[in-house]
Amino acid sequence: MNGLHLPDRIRRYAVDRADRPALSFRDSSWTFAELDRETNRVATALTSLAAPGSRVGALLRMQPEGAAGFIGAAKAGMVFTPLNWRLPATEIADIAVDAELSVLIAHTDFRESADAVRAALPAVQVVWVDDAHSSDSSGGGTGDAGWASFVASGSEDDPGYGTDPDTAVLQLYTSGTTGRPKGVVSTHRNLHNDDAGLRVYRWKDDSVSLDAMPLFHIAGAGWLSSSLSAGAHVVLLDNFDAAEVLGLVETHGITHAFLVPSTVRMLLDVPTLEDHDLSSLEVVFYGSSPATAALLTEAITRLGCGFVQRYGMTETTGSVSALAVEDHDPSGPRAHLLSSAGRPMPGVEIDIRDVVTGAPLPTGDTGEIVCRSRNNVSGYWKRPTETAELFTADGFLRTGDAGHLDADGYLYVTDRLKDMIISGGENVYPIEVESALVEHPAVAEAAVVGIPDAVWGEAVTAAVRLVPGALAPSAGELVDFAASRLASYKKPRHVHFVDELPRNAGGKILKRTLREQLGGRLPEEPGPGTSHRSGAHA
Repeated sequence: MNGLHLPDRIRRYAVDRADRPALSFRDSSWTFAELDRETNRVATALTSLAAPGSRVGALLRMQPEGAAGFIGAAKAGMVFTPLNWRLPATEIADIAVDAELSVLIAHTDFRESADAVRAALPAVQVVWVDDAHSSDSSGGGTGDAGWASFVASGSEDDPGYGTDPDTAVLQLYTSGTTGRPKGVVSTHRNLHNDDAGLRVYRWKDDSVSLDAMPLFHIAGAGWLSSSLSAGAHVVLLDNFDAAEVLGLVETHGITHAFLVPSTVRMLLDVPTLEDHDLSSLEVVFYGSSPATAALLTEAITRLGCGFVQRYGMTETTGSVSALAVEDHDPSGPRAHLLSSAGRPMPGVEIDIRDVVTGAPLPTGDTGEIVCRSRNNVSGYWKRPTETAELFTADGFLRTGDAGHLDADGYLYVTDRLKDMIISGGENVYPIEVESALVEHPAVAEAAVVGIPDAVWGEAVTAAVRLVPGALAPSAGELVDFAASRLASYKKPRHVHFVDELPRNAGGKILKRTLREQLGGRLPEEPGPGTSHRSGAHA
C-alpha cells in the first residue's frame, strides 16, 4: 500500500474489507464500507459550505463525528482543525480567527465556546452535534445545521481529494504553554504511514485499537490516522475513564492502545484491575511525557503486555523515535534502556547540536535534539518568523529538547531546554531529579522546576504527589533520598506535597504553571528540605 494516504486507504478498505468493523463508539459500529460512504457524504456536504483549502474546525471529543469530519475534510480537500475545548472560550475564539475557520463542527456541550467563535467569525458555518448521534440538534443560529441533516445533505459521490502528498490535511495548535498558540500544518506526506512505519506498531490483520486521546492532540489525531491506515478496528473513547478502558479491552478484544504515563498510572490504580481479562492486549504505546522505570516495570508485570515508547512532537507529526517492545526488559542486562526514547523511526535522521553554535556534538554529549524526515512539517500557519526559527540551516527541525545519543544509536531525552535549571552555576535537568524522587515507594509522581533564588540563582523545587494511603515521608527524608542518588547540587531545596499536578490536555505537566504557582509560596530564607503543603492543583 505504499503511496496511499489516509483518504485512499479508507477507499481501498471499503473494497478490500468492506464488512469488517472500522469504528466503534459506545453501542454503535461502522464497517469500512459504511465509513467510506459516511465520509463521502460529509465531504460533499462540506463542499457546499466552503472551498478546497478551507479550514474545518471541530469542538469535539474523540467521537465518530470527529473521525468522520477528519476523513471527510481530507476527501473534500480541506484542512481539519480540531480545537482544544479545554481552553477558555475567548482563547478558542482567538485560535479560530487565526485559523480563519470556514466551518465549525461543535458538540452542544461546547456551546459557549462555539458561540464565541461565531461572534468572532460571523460568517462561520456551524454544524451541531449532540449525544443522540442519529438526531438533528440545531444551535439555533442563522445557517446552523444539525449533524444528521448536514450529513444527509451530502451525497455518496466521492469528491476525490486527498491524493496530493503536499496538500495540507491537518492543522493542530500547540498548547500555548510558552506563549500564543501556533497552528502546525501537516500535509498528507507528513501524516502518511508507509509500510515500514506501520511495522513498528506491530499491526496484525485483526488488530483492534483504542483511541482515548484528545482529538486536538497529535497523539489523538495521529493515532486515529495510523490505526485506520493499518486497517485496524478503532474503538473510540470520548472521556478517559480507567475502569471503562479495562471494560473496553474485554468487550472488544483491544490489542493496541496509545496512552500517556499518567493514564497508565490510572489503569494500575483501578482496584479491580486483576479482575479483568486483559489477555487480548498485545502492546501499549506511550509518550507525550516521560515514564519512570518504576511505572514501566509495574505496568509490564500487571498488564501483561508489551510496551513501546514513542518520542515526537506536533511539529514532527508524531514519532521520530521508538523504544521497541524487546528493549523493555526491567530485570535484564539492558534495563537502562527504559530511560531511553529508543532509536530513530524508519526514514528519520536524529542529531545532537550545540545549543549556542549549532555544531554537531559527539556521541554521548548533551545538546539540542534535531531531526530531519518527511514527517517534519513545513512550518506554522502564517508565522514566517517562527517557522524560520524552527529549522537549522541544513533542514533539521529544532525540537527544543535536550538529549544525547549513545554508541548504539539510542536517544536519551534529558529535558526541555527551557526547563533546565541553573542552580549555583550548575545545570540541573529536572527529569534526573524527578526520576530519583519517584523511586521512593511513597511517591506516585514528582515534578521539578527552578524557582528564582537570591543565593542559588534558581532553587531546585519539587512538587510531589504521594501514593494514596502510603506512609508520608517528610520533606527532609525525600531530600536525603534524592541526594543519595544524585550529585548534591541537584537535590531539591524545597518540597511541596500536592494533591495533583497541573497538566495540559495531552497529559504533559505544565512546568510554567507550576513555576508560577510554587514561586509565590517559598520562604524568604530557603533551605534544604523545606516542606510546603499545596492544594488540589499544586
